[in-house]
This record gives sequence, structure tokens and C-alpha cells, in this order.
Amino acid sequence: MATRIRLQRHGRKGYAFYHIVAADSRAPRDGKFIERLGSYNPNTNPATIDLNFDRALYWLETGAQPTDTVRSILSGEGVLYKKHLNGGVKKGAFSAEAADEKFEAWKKAKGAALLAKISNLSQAEKALLKQRLEEEAEVHKAKANAIAKKKAALLQEQVDAAAAEAEEATAEDVTTTEATAEEEPAQAAASTPEA
Repeated sequence: MATRIRLQRHGRKGYAFYHIVAADSRAPRDGKFIERLGSYNPNTNPATIDLNFDRALYWLETGAQPTDTVRSILSGEGVLYKKHLNGGVKKGAFSAEAADEKFEAWKKAKGAALLAKISNLSQAEKALLKQRLEEEAEVHKAKANAIAKKKAALLQEQVDAAAAEAEEATAEDVTTTEATAEEEPAQAAASTPEA
């Protein structure tokens, strides 16, 4: 029986996550499996990987062949590197303690790189959020300026209309005062007794 370490698809359309399983290579993708080794969720950034390290190492050492995607996952988690180091210990290239030290050093470096990636992502998110807020503030400022211009134009129209009404009223007052001034001498002449 050829054993494969592969992914089983779960989740809904457009939002898939996967179980990492050891299964017979003849079994269907989402069918019967021998053992579940972990899960892989590519929807998060960085991808969330939950893996039973010891069992994955066991299956690799007993001859199970990983698919390409699972190989990259196992490599990222250090399972393939640990298998390589164990092979060196079996051949006598170095001791088990030296292998453990190398693996721990690799694990620290990998953890530091992951933390750096997460902090860069959070800084990028903050920068993007700040940029969006600045752009939104500029849009609000432009809208406020446009509204202020419209209000100023309406106010100017009202002032102009009031000034025109005032001019008309003063013109009417002037014409009425002129008309009354013309009527007064005529009335005065009419009211004076003729001698």
C-alpha cells in the first residue's frame, strides 16, 4: 500500500481550509484516510498551520510520500529538516545533541522571521489605514469647501437681492418725494389767495 500525506478539502465555496492526512494513494481526495496529522488554513495572513509534528515525522520516516503542497508545508514547519538531521544521526555524521541544537537554532530563526513578517504586515495595515484616513479627510475638506462656496454664493445673492430691493425702495422714495415736492408748490399756489 502506497501511503501519501496530502490535503483534504473542507469549508465552503471560496473559503476552503484543509486537513493534512496520511491516506492510501488510491483513496479519493476527501475519502477514507489512515490518520489526520493537522490542518492548513490559507485564508489567514500568514497561513495558519496546526500540525502534529511527531506523527508527521513518523509517517515521513516510514516512507509516506507528501504531495507538493504538503511538502512545502512540512518544509516550512521543519519536519523535512528534522528528518534530514535524523538521517545524519543514523549515518554517524553528528550526534543527536548536535542535531537538536541545529534544529533549535533553525526554529528560532524561523520564529524570528515569522514575527518580523507579522510586524511588517501590521505596520503595512496601519500605514494603509492612516493613508485612507488622510484621503477621507481630504475628501471631507473638499466637500466642506464646496458647501462653503455654495453658502457664500447664496448669501451673496441674498445680499445682492436685498441691496436691489433697498435701491428700488430708495428710488421709489426719491420719486415720491420728488412728486410730492412738485405737488407742494402747486398746492401752495392753489392755496394762496389771489389778490
